[in-house]
Amino acid sequence: MWPYLDKAICSAIRTTAQPIFAEYIGKYHIKAIEFKNLSLGTLPPAIYGLKVYETNEKELVMEPAVRWAGNPNIVLRLKVLSLEITVQLVDLQIFTLPRIVLKPLVPTFPCFSSIVLSLMEKPHLDFGINVLGGDVMSIPGLYRYVQETIKKQIASLYLWPQTLEIPVLDASTAAIKKPVGILHVNVVRALKLLKKDILGTSDPYVKLSLSGERLPAKKTTVKKNNLNPEWNEKFKLIVKEPDTQVLQLEVYDWDKVGGHDRLGMQLVPLKLLTPYEAKEFKLDLLKHTNITNPQNQKKRGQIQVEMNFVPFREDSAKFSGPLNGYGRKESRFSRARDDEVEAGAGLLSVTVQGAEDVEGERHNNPYALVLFRGEQKKTKMIKRTRDPIWDEEFQFMLEEPPLHQKIHIEVKSKRTGISFRSKESLGHVEINLTDVVHNGRINEKYHLINSKNGVIHVEIRWKTV
Repeated sequence: MWPYLDKAICSAIRTTAQPIFAEYIGKYHIKAIEFKNLSLGTLPPAIYGLKVYETNEKELVMEPAVRWAGNPNIVLRLKVLSLEITVQLVDLQIFTLPRIVLKPLVPTFPCFSSIVLSLMEKPHLDFGINVLGGDVMSIPGLYRYVQETIKKQIASLYLWPQTLEIPVLDASTAAIKKPVGILHVNVVRALKLLKKDILGTSDPYVKLSLSGERLPAKKTTVKKNNLNPEWNEKFKLIVKEPDTQVLQLEVYDWDKVGGHDRLGMQLVPLKLLTPYEAKEFKLDLLKHTNITNPQNQKKRGQIQVEMNFVPFREDSAKFSGPLNGYGRKESRFSRARDDEVEAGAGLLSVTVQGAEDVEGERHNNPYALVLFRGEQKKTKMIKRTRDPIWDEEFQFMLEEPPLHQKIHIEVKSKRTGISFRSKESLGHVEINLTDVVHNGRINEKYHLINSKNGVIHVEIRWKTV
């Protein structure tokens, strides 16, 4: 790969150096600065060791020990007044300890979305500079000054916690979508609906769902014998992609026996909404989403809804404009006090990643139960294993931060056939949510209570709106 990396790295060096050179044009009588030759040579760097770290995140963390005693051909040409000066880099040797993180790991080739690079310590450099055939580095004090200056410049850019992030896969196709806000929907009323019942009326209700979601649709109450029903019922739906998701509204006629007849439907793209601004829609109901279908010519009544998209506070900046390319970032960690916690509604997301060494007395078909505020969620059952991987996310919409509250997670096993005592507990854990509220996220492995060696891996996020 080295010949190709050589060309790619040299291209990046030219791009990066061009604006830096431009700053010096006109100063110190400099008329031009350009690379006469730029090649990293034929000798590639060598990796003399590699550390790999195991973390709770979906990432691969590596720290190679890299040494490079290369034969680069790097010559810089300067035009000063009427003179042409050549500066050549010689005898280059580098020793560095970079940290390379491939994250997040995803089920799409090449199985990671981005590469994050940083330096764990300042690189060790050794080199010489020839100007017009003479070794400038032999001037007393200059060698150390130049070397330290280069180290400081590199460290300011990429020394941990500074990082260089290079996207590999498009975010829309690679990573699992995370919630970015809440859609507030008020189903106000419907007008002039179709008559479906024998008595010349209908019993309408509305189903609401967002495209791309597998969650059950939300429903209004049924309004008996009413072709102009008024609901004024409010719903909250979790939004992951406001630029592409669509709200689907379906009006049905409730029937006591048999299937419910659909009276009409409509779609509202979320991209029509401005964050934090409520918008009212009065929509003609259609038979199909295909507006050119002749059956849509028949009048089916109207539905009136009010919608407002509220991004989570940490994601609100994403909707001010697109962010593309790669650049430097800084890893930061801060913890708020109880009195500094942002009040207000939010979303608690609980991802049960998996468990290890869970063992039942009679069978091992584990599944996990998540209990919070009287609401129970359940993962799928994995048959005949002591190390299940669920990777299932559950969400709880709350009106206030869950400070000093606990969430209960229990691992159980269920016998697949019909038998006495078909279920048994394999262990449980109670997680205090205070740290989640303060930090926004925890990702930990917990030892299961009443289990010999059982461990469960849980990720919990809290986002406020």
